[in-house]
Amino acid sequence: MLTRKQYELLRFISERLKESGVPPSFDEMKDALDLRSKSGIHRLITALEERGFIRRLPNRARAIEVIKLPELAAAGSRRGFTPSVIEGNLGKGRSSADEGERPVAVPVMGRIAAGTPIEALQTRSHTISVPPDMLGPGEHYALEVRGDSMVDAGILDGDTVLVQRNETANTGDIVVALIDDEEATLKRFRRRGASIALEPANTAYEVRILPPNRVKIQGRLIGLYRKY
Repeated sequence: MLTRKQYELLRFISERLKESGVPPSFDEMKDALDLRSKSGIHRLITALEERGFIRRLPNRARAIEVIKLPELAAAGSRRGFTPSVIEGNLGKGRSSADEGERPVAVPVMGRIAAGTPIEALQTRSHTISVPPDMLGPGEHYALEVRGDSMVDAGILDGDTVLVQRNETANTGDIVVALIDDEEATLKRFRRRGASIALEPANTAYEVRILPPNRVKIQGRLIGLYRKY
């Protein structure tokens, strides 16, 4: 399970190793992640090492080896989607984020279809605890996923997706789309001329092409929770 900062640091180290064969310095890591001090980098490095993603080699300065990358994040990056992923028990969350901040309570607003669109649910049922590193600016909410149309993007039936509330989207974003003001669905957003394409990530489903006046963007996917 990785927070957004952990994933960003892991990706930065991996890319630097591929480019030059030498891992970045702690100062470079701090600047890349826009942290105020190197102590935050030390905590992130320790967390990545404890989770088995990196290994620090003894008796060598700046010697870090990347052992593995998160499967979901790696799959998502090939499709323009790099969510943060936390696996575990929903509702309990983590006691604190890597920077020592308190987790944030994010409301779960119902279910979202990753398949045939279902009626939009806007009733707050409960909250989940989310590390602050996973959140960007603005409002956030969560939805429970029903269906399998986004499995190739690593989004499975039963997952809970974390959404940043937004009324606009860029091509390639995975979004919560409201169709005809009554059906909500989770799909990849693309513009096709004057139309909007809502693309599944499962070849068993067809792309839906709709005029813009039938589609309202409700938010952009930034992460997910998955039960063990």
